[in-house]
Parts: sequence; structure tokens; C-alpha cells
Amino acid sequence: MNKNARRRPRRARRCRARRTRPSAFFLCGNTRKKEVFCMQKFVQPFFARMRASAREVRRISSMTGAAMLAALAVVLDRFTWQVGPMLEIGVSFLAVGVSGFLYGPWLAGLAGVVIDILGYFLRPNGDFFFGFVLNEFLLGFIYGCWLYRRRVTLARTFCACLTAVLVLNLCLTPLWLHIMYGNAFVLSAGRLLKNIVKLPVDTGLLYALLRLAETRLVPQLRRR
Repeated sequence: MNKNARRRPRRARRCRARRTRPSAFFLCGNTRKKEVFCMQKFVQPFFARMRASAREVRRISSMTGAAMLAALAVVLDRFTWQVGPMLEIGVSFLAVGVSGFLYGPWLAGLAGVVIDILGYFLRPNGDFFFGFVLNEFLLGFIYGCWLYRRRVTLARTFCACLTAVLVLNLCLTPLWLHIMYGNAFVLSAGRLLKNIVKLPVDTGLLYALLRLAETRLVPQLRRR
């Protein structure tokens, strides 16, 4: 019997197996398979990370590490530069980003609340407003959603920083200032320019720090 004839069924099975593999082109015409693919690829892993992050809140070691990073963020907050009457440049977000990467969105958000309250009492700047406390919680939560239990990449770090800029700096902060001081809810040119210039700088600094944490801290945490 010819050898080529024996190989034909195998090749046919391989072709059928290739056709059954999910791909973007294959899923375009089937809404049900597209929903299943999105659930398995994005939604289920996201909620699994949320549950794992909720368990981090009950771990003493995680709370201790988040508290140390919160203390570091309070120290870094002392080096915040006042650019204008309502514009500041600081680097305390780096500790919050590392906390979100190591411990997830919930614990990083709680650490952000502690950072904001302690920072206000140690370096009061204007009136206390709950909206800015919410900003700090959302900052840690956003970083945790993008970075927790995921491989550190420059694109993912940029998306985390971009989400924080769009949601917090360009949407919520002008809203809080409008509620507090009655300013018009508009984006000033100075605020927009500061965020455009600062976004790639923040991304580079956070990416370098996360890469260092991924290579040095994560292996030690996995041994425990």
C-alpha cells in the first residue's frame, strides 16, 4: 500500500483540528462562539484575579507589605512639586503601582486611602475633600486591575497609566475642583499639557520599577 495513502487521513485530521481552533477570523461570523471565547479569555481570568486580590486583604504578609509601600508613598509625597495653584507633580504613584502589582486592586485601593489621609495630615494642602480620597482608592484599584498577576509589559503599564490619567486627572479631579471652588468644569490647557508630558515619563518610571519588582520581589513572595 502506498505510504502517501496512509498519511492522507492524518493530514485530514490535522486540517479539521486547525479549523476548530478559535481565532479572531473564525469567531467573526459566530456571535455565540465569540461570547464564549471572550468569557474564557478575558472575563473569567479577570474575576479570578479579583477573588485572589480579595484574599490578599486577609493575609498578614500582604497587609504588612502594602503598609510598607504606603509609608514609602507618604515619604515620596513630601517631594511633590507645586506647578500651579491647582497643579502638582509627584512620584508617590510609584509605590501605589507596585502595591497594585503585588497585592491586587483591593489592597492597593485601601493603601491609597491611607496614603491620602496620612498625606493630608502631614502635608495639608487646601481643604479636605472626600473626592480626592476616592481618587486615591481608584488609582490603586486601576493599577491592580491592569497589573496584578500579569506579566509586566510596557504596553500594559502604559494602559494602566493612561486609564488613571483619563479617569482621575482629566475627569474626576476637575469635577471635584468644580464642586469645591465653583470653577467651570473644563480642562485647562495647563492640566492637559502636564498630563500629556507626564504620561510617558510616569510610564517609563513605573515600568522600570515593576520590572525590578518582577525579577526581585515576586520570586521571593512565591517561596513563602
